[in-house]
Amino acid sequence: MNAPVNPKDLYPADLRVQEYEDLVHVPGPPPATFRTWKTIKFLADPRGTIEGLANEYGPVFRRQDYMGWGVTLLGPDANELVLFNRDKIFSNKLGWDPVLELLFPNGLMLMDFEPHRQDRKTLSVAFKPAPMKAYLNGLNEGIDRRIGQWSKTDSFKFYPAIKDLTLDLAAGSFLGLPWGPEAQQINKAFTDMVQASVAIVRRPLPFTQMRRGVQGRAFMCEFFAREIPNRRGKEGDDFFSQFCNARDENGDLLGDEAIIDHMNFLMMAAHDTLTSSMTSLVYFLGLYPEWQEKLREEVDGVRARHGDTLPYEALGELELVEMAFKEALRLLPPVPMMPRRALKDFEFGGYRIPAGSGVGINTLYTHHMEEHWPEPEKFDPLRFTTQLSANRHKYAWVPFGGGAHMCLGLHFAYMQAKAFFFRLLSERRIVLPEGYEGKFWMIPMPRPKDGLPVRLLPR
Repeated sequence: MNAPVNPKDLYPADLRVQEYEDLVHVPGPPPATFRTWKTIKFLADPRGTIEGLANEYGPVFRRQDYMGWGVTLLGPDANELVLFNRDKIFSNKLGWDPVLELLFPNGLMLMDFEPHRQDRKTLSVAFKPAPMKAYLNGLNEGIDRRIGQWSKTDSFKFYPAIKDLTLDLAAGSFLGLPWGPEAQQINKAFTDMVQASVAIVRRPLPFTQMRRGVQGRAFMCEFFAREIPNRRGKEGDDFFSQFCNARDENGDLLGDEAIIDHMNFLMMAAHDTLTSSMTSLVYFLGLYPEWQEKLREEVDGVRARHGDTLPYEALGELELVEMAFKEALRLLPPVPMMPRRALKDFEFGGYRIPAGSGVGINTLYTHHMEEHWPEPEKFDPLRFTTQLSANRHKYAWVPFGGGAHMCLGLHFAYMQAKAFFFRLLSERRIVLPEGYEGKFWMIPMPRPKDGLPVRLLPR
């Protein structure tokens, strides 16, 4: 049996946040006169800002944001160092806490080392084949119902429509509940929490976005707490029931607070990141109709072999759909950057970085590096064929993270995306307005500024 680990014992007692003077040997901009304005400019154009800094200072530079001073490390080697974390140099929790501590505390992504390993293993029961098959049945039914309600003639905003759909699917797969009158409150709660993660004002003062985010979390905590007693000791195919009855390595059930924290985080991750990534792929398939037709041909072949409802056993046959989904994740990764905090001194790129430094890697930048992705702005799913992937750096594509913190729900994400595009492409054609060029907000997750106007016409 494993003895419980006190999270405080994971971090050096003398660890302190580093200041400008501690990082002055690393190239980078001087202290900002107006730090808030600098942060606003970064949030408006994160890719342009990072590319400008990289062009001026190189792939390792110091940075200043609303969390203080730190360093940014760019490229696949940096991703591997930080995500694989072989020597346990980097803390997820201390990196994400300034962003998410008031909103998603103690979610799986905000845990480190042995506590993370234990909870990840306990929660993995919800992602085994038997429950995954049950989730797919619910996904197929929910997707079929909702797509049938979408206009076959008129243009509508796709982003809010798919957001409603993913929330509807989360109710079944994650909660095992019919969607009731609390649906809009839950949607608002998660929207407020995600938006609060990048709010300029970091305290929950009255009338601020952070206050709305904290109130959203309180609503969800109360919602989950009411339901937990109803799930204990009862079988269920949904994530919530699986978590309520999962046992750790000692044979103990997860506590109520742990279940609430994990459900809050995983529902956000599934709901918001899938909303973002499926919107991205719809956009690219509308922009590149030739690829839309290639995916439709694959979908038609699977339908011819298996019928109009996608079975679990046929998921692997949607290879081109998966490659297109991966390419959309490359171009518009749902988590554009990942923060950590160094627990030990380390060296990278010829620079010594002291313990306590904030450390950031940038998925969005790496996914557009021409030396790893020829013609990086072009949508080309064939980049992900086995042949073309073989010699590419393993950490050149990291939308799901990597190492011990590789996204636990990545196979669920693939499954939901395949189920959605199987149904959509079976019945509809994606048509964007003539001459349309989408503009996306990138922080905290990519989303179209205009909601993505689209027509889904009959085939």
